[in-house]
This record gives sequence, C-alpha cells and structure tokens, in this order.
Amino acid sequence: MVKKIALGADHAGFEEKEKIKRTLDELGIEYDDMGTSSPESVDYPDYAQKVAEGVSSGKYEQGLLVCGSGTGMAIAANKVKGVRAAVAWSPEIAALARQHNDANVLSLPARFVGEEASAEIVRSFFGSDFEGGRHERRVEKITKIEESDLK
Repeated sequence: MVKKIALGADHAGFEEKEKIKRTLDELGIEYDDMGTSSPESVDYPDYAQKVAEGVSSGKYEQGLLVCGSGTGMAIAANKVKGVRAAVAWSPEIAALARQHNDANVLSLPARFVGEEASAEIVRSFFGSDFEGGRHERRVEKITKIEESDLK
C-alpha cells in the first residue's frame, strides 16, 4: 500500500476531500493537503498542478484529486510529465486504472459519487498495484508520447 500521497481539491470537491481524509487515516496513508481550504470558488488547475508536480518530482508516491466531475483535474494533472491521472467513478474502474494503466493520480467526481462510494474507490485505487506484463509496453508508449518532439 502507498505510504504518502498529495491531496487536492477545488471548491466543488472540498467537502468530499475532507471526508476522504477519514478513509486515508483508516488506511494508514499519510497525505499532505494541497488545498483548497474552503468551498469558495477557485481555479482547479492550480490545485491539480500542485498535486501533479508533487507526484512527478517523486516527493509523493501518488496523488488524489477531487473536483465536480473529476475531469478538469485529471486533464490538468495529465499535462505534468510522468503523471497518469485517471477519473474513477467505481472501485472497479479505480482498480483497473492502477492495474492496467499504472495510474499514479486518482481523480474523483464529487458531484457523481457519494461518501461511501468515494471511500470504496479510494480503497480500491490505493489497494491495487500495477500488473506490468502485457500492460507495461503500453504504459511505456505513454512516456514516449510525453517525450515526443511532435507538437
């Protein structure tokens, strides 16, 4: 199981982020909360970038983002080299994101999953490992795309 993660949310994900902390505590996963610290409107790319850069730099093993749909945060996080952020709305999707895609950032859609579902998704994501094998060459291709000179 992962030991320390970067945690972040925008205003739409703030309340769910605060609830998720209980699940992380139960799992014994340490986290640094990168914000936001209230439900007041903020720009989600700022928080996605903080989490993604923490993961990319190696300071954190993985990351967890929460916004209204999960999509905006994932898009922003995936702009940071080495980050593979996945939106998950079920425990099965979360597990597959880790097992097949070696996702290192989970992005949760706060407006579409409740507290119980979020807890199960978090448990599934952080409780799953990359399977490697046939999936490894595909993940390596993602790295090649990141390093490509095609623009």
